[in-house]
Amino acid sequence: MAEKLPHTEIELISQTEKQKKAQRSRSVALALALAAFVLIVYVGTWVKLGPEVLVRPM
Repeated sequence: MAEKLPHTEIELISQTEKQKKAQRSRSVALALALAAFVLIVYVGTWVKLGPEVLVRPM
């Protein structure tokens, strides 16, 4: 049968202030890049559809 491993405690690693700041900066940069991408796709869609998309019979 399978052996049972002894119960061991998990060591938690805490980040330094420098690492936390770097991670936050990367997160903000990624969020801004994602927002820019969404905006580019949105504007590109409107440009491709053209102004006639709002003129339609009801």
